[in-house]
Amino acid sequence: MGDRTVVGLTEKVIVFGTNKSKKVIARIDTGATKSSIDLGLAEQLGLEAEQKRILVKSAHGSRFRPVIKESIKIAGNRFRASFTIADRTSMKYKVLIGQNILRLGEFLVDPLKK
Repeated sequence: MGDRTVVGLTEKVIVFGTNKSKKVIARIDTGATKSSIDLGLAEQLGLEAEQKRILVKSAHGSRFRPVIKESIKIAGNRFRASFTIADRTSMKYKVLIGQNILRLGEFLVDPLKK
């Protein structure tokens, strides 16, 4: 466990788009199986959804969401990962990091880390 990267409940990340990137604060959610990005941020970065849609279950019910595959840099590590696209305008964090990315980087989540 000593070689795992420790992240907090929120982390500064860089999301890479078609021709630009954006630094945002993301919410780390160990209960989410998939990561998610705000529709507006995805459009701003020129990200286009794949033809694929997946069923996502949340507190707001179940619905199909489009999927993108893009690069993200978190805690100094860059990964290419899948994100569902969702309207997160009413949410504080425009990016949610779920288990699919946490597994890639073998991250350890420490709620006390600032």
